[in-house]
Amino acid sequence: MKITLDRIDKNILRLMQANGRISNLELADQVGLSPTPCSRRVRRLEESGLIDRYVTLLNPEALGLNLTAIIGITMDRHTPDRFESFEKAIVNMPEIIECNIVTGQAADFLVKAVVKDMQHYEKFLLGHLTRLSGVTGVHSSFVLRQLINKTELPID
Repeated sequence: MKITLDRIDKNILRLMQANGRISNLELADQVGLSPTPCSRRVRRLEESGLIDRYVTLLNPEALGLNLTAIIGITMDRHTPDRFESFEKAIVNMPEIIECNIVTGQAADFLVKAVVKDMQHYEKFLLGHLTRLSGVTGVHSSFVLRQLINKTELPID
């Protein structure tokens, strides 16, 4: 469902992206509405699919997840069934927090994984990723330092 966003809708989205726990009362106050119309707008944004879900972002280092890997994965065949099989296999791997099918790279998939350390990564790589049917190549890069980590999308 496509909806047209006005200035207030965009402001609501900006504020909610910055603080998913903002109360309706505080949100309404910051966008210049009373609580009931504000709540209706948020519900409309949810129903339209613009607001996809609500999550809690965790600090990986606080959980002992100190190593982030960006992994390029090459497949043997570029067929829908091979890609679907790969997707089904990785969806339940908790280390993988992002996966994209890409073009313009030697890889077919770019995966972002978080693990405790290099030893954990080795077990994950050799025990899981390289054992998947169709995987012919894996190229790993490791994040030295994260410069930008934001979840907010740009809203014109």
